Amino acid sequence: MSSKPDSTSVLTEEQKDMLFFIYQEEKVARDVYITLGKIYNSENTFRLMQITEQRHLDCAKKLCDIYGVDTSSVDESVIGVFESPVLTMLYDTYIEKGKSSLRDALEMSEFIGASDVDMLEHASIGMPSDVVSVYEKLKKGNINHLNTFHTSISRAA
Repeated sequence: MSSKPDSTSVLTEEQKDMLFFIYQEEKVARDVYITLGKIYNSENTFRLMQITEQRHLDCAKKLCDIYGVDTSSVDESVIGVFESPVLTMLYDTYIEKGKSSLRDALEMSEFIGASDVDMLEHASIGMPSDVVSVYEKLKKGNINHLNTFHTSISRAA
């Protein structure tokens, strides 16, 4: 990822809000995998996903930093706490569903990956090429996650 924004790029407030939302959404995914990993500590898939989601979170934060989006209100060290009430509700819903069974947790995680792909496609619209490039990499990562979760679901059946 480039360390400078595209030279002609100035983001609108709406685009900055989208960068911040994607950053927080990556935290939701990471936090869900951390929490489910504690519940199902014998399922390695959640541990692996925590690591890759942290990388996604770092990439999204770097974009926020590059474009001057303030992320200081987000404490990455606190699991399950988000700036957005919508994301708090999503996290709570994902965890509640995931607590039912390992299979439900894996299926919920697969759903998160699919949702992230859709969200990143939407978030890319009208963004500068450096942002689109990062979002494409995050999308590819989420597609890999889908494959991993699909395999884990098959194994848990």
